[in-house]
Amino acid sequence: MSNTLFFTPGPTQLYPRTDVFIKEALEHDVCSISHRSQAFKDIYYDTTNALRELIGMPENGWHIFFTGSASEIWERLLTNCCEKESFHFVNGSFSKKFFQYAQSLHINAQKHEVPFGEGISLANIKGNDTAELVCLTHNETSAGTMTPVEEINKAKELFPNALVAVDTVSSVPYPNYDFDKIDSLFFSVQKCFGLPAGLGVWVVNDKCIAKAEQLRKEGKVIGAHHDLLELKKRGVANQTPSTPNILGIFLLGKVTRNMLNKGAEQLRKETEHKYNLLCDAITQHPSFDLFVKEEYFRSKTVVVADTKISPSEINEKLAIDGMQVGAGYGDKKKTQIRIANFPAFSVKEIEKLCEKLSEI
Repeated sequence: MSNTLFFTPGPTQLYPRTDVFIKEALEHDVCSISHRSQAFKDIYYDTTNALRELIGMPENGWHIFFTGSASEIWERLLTNCCEKESFHFVNGSFSKKFFQYAQSLHINAQKHEVPFGEGISLANIKGNDTAELVCLTHNETSAGTMTPVEEINKAKELFPNALVAVDTVSSVPYPNYDFDKIDSLFFSVQKCFGLPAGLGVWVVNDKCIAKAEQLRKEGKVIGAHHDLLELKKRGVANQTPSTPNILGIFLLGKVTRNMLNKGAEQLRKETEHKYNLLCDAITQHPSFDLFVKEEYFRSKTVVVADTKISPSEINEKLAIDGMQVGAGYGDKKKTQIRIANFPAFSVKEIEKLCEKLSEI
């Protein structure tokens, strides 16, 4: 693999041994097998069971399906699990796009929005009993803000008739979710799992499927392409409705098994240790400052810093040592850097980055 370390928030550094896993896939003709073959069913089964164990998903009443991306799942959730009203917690650019998807589908989309870089607390939120779907983002990749799991856990009390869906694109498997408090979570593989983009993972419970069944019985359109009921029909047989990213599913299984060898709790401890190293390096640098001021709401997997030095200049200097960080998002592109703290990076690699940042 490349000698460059990509501390970018997605696509990012490939997970260690991905090149070995790709070679294994080629040796076993994974890229050419039929998605109706037993070989693929075995890959599907192994990958979903590994994911189930890694994220602590209950064995009964929950399902894992594959899509083309996490943003595709935004639309699938809205068409399959919401008829009239959704409620969105917006704390950055991606959570806002989720809200805008609902508007484009002519759903009565409500929102609670905080300024860019601030966190969301549900303590003083006025809920309702009319929302069908509540949408939260655990880790806002654009701003480096996190909605702590204990805040997410309050949503069901505030919205008793709603399904609760969590966008966990740039943080899973770091969060330890209470699956009694949520109904769906989803992510894509090009961030924490360190894999090439092009695969979304959708985790849903039976309540989501029941909602889709209800809407279909009422004559509502829940999608012409891979609706939730079709995904379940094929999924129970370890298949997908149409030809999926078979290589991506295979690699995800391999990476997940590799993570399980370390253990989810150890991954969390390492993530927090590396996060502290990054925060110390940023706060000690005269030209950097942590963007998210409240520790409680600061992402552990995407650390964002305001910078007096342009991101392009920073990356020019880091490139000498084979490293690259991400620039800020949107209008923060020239005034911020975003540093990925994903499982692909060892403590030593984060320490090396911190050392080189201190020399800039």
